[in-house]
Amino acid sequence: MGLLQTVISGQRLRTNHAHIVDSLGRDIVSGIIPTGDTLPGDTELMARFGVSRTVLREALKTLAAKGLIVPRARIGTKVTSRDSWSLFDPDILNWHFEAGIDEAFLVHLSEIRLAFEPYAAGLAARHATADDIAALERLATDMGEADHTAESHAMADLRFHLAVAEASRNPFMRSVGSLIEAALVGVFKLSSPSADPREIQKAQSTHSSIVDAIRRRDVDGARDAMEAVIINGVERVRAALQAHG
Repeated sequence: MGLLQTVISGQRLRTNHAHIVDSLGRDIVSGIIPTGDTLPGDTELMARFGVSRTVLREALKTLAAKGLIVPRARIGTKVTSRDSWSLFDPDILNWHFEAGIDEAFLVHLSEIRLAFEPYAAGLAARHATADDIAALERLATDMGEADHTAESHAMADLRFHLAVAEASRNPFMRSVGSLIEAALVGVFKLSSPSADPREIQKAQSTHSSIVDAIRRRDVDGARDAMEAVIINGVERVRAALQAHG
């Protein structure tokens, strides 16, 4: 299940391993367990979660692979500083949203999107096939459906942006899907266009502009159109944050 679908459904895997990873990960990202602290010992954590040492150790290995913790000989398992965390990891991104995100976090996400997605759109203008373009056109049109809920519109938006990354024919672009999802989770949670029919139509129009540029093989036009879509999303989220704040 992807990050956006997890946020929408509220569902998570319920294995003991997943429960330990999720519980400790949320506590670390939210600051309940601060950076620099040492985790409780194995005996205490085994009692807390009701698991064997083997299950606990595998869960701690998962958290270490995400960069959240590091074992230290004769010291214990330390929580690392935030600059060591794998911020593109879907779980870490989700824990950030659960803990509560601010404008700076969303702006940082959008800045990274601006570094990747306009270039991906330009590559799509060079490499997209006729089938790619037809699929993008359908996805853009779907974003304008009047009966969208906030959830269904967010999923339609995600499908479009992932399709552009796919049409770029660059495997590294396709691998940044979790980053795109995270940014769209922020938009979904704070400000969905589905609340205003005019915004729904604007979303369709701006995304169709990307497709039109790709169809014309207009590399610069595709980049500019994608940049405009991302910036519009940032402005909408900023307005929502200010209204809530």
